[in-house]
Amino acid sequence: MGINATIMNTATGQPIQKMSFGRMPKPWASFNLATGELVTAERIDVEKPAPGKFAATVNVWVTVKPKG
Repeated sequence: MGINATIMNTATGQPIQKMSFGRMPKPWASFNLATGELVTAERIDVEKPAPGKFAATVNVWVTVKPKG
């Protein structure tokens, strides 16, 4: 069973994309976004599941380089 996570931008606090991992990513893990940009996880938040639910919400916070 994989981990479904939302990739969040640390600068804006907005979600960038959804991503699936084979197992829980580490805070120093590097991966490519859908745009092809290589990013490193800075912080990983695991929230409590909603009552009656099994899956917890996972947010992976990354810093995206500004375009330009």
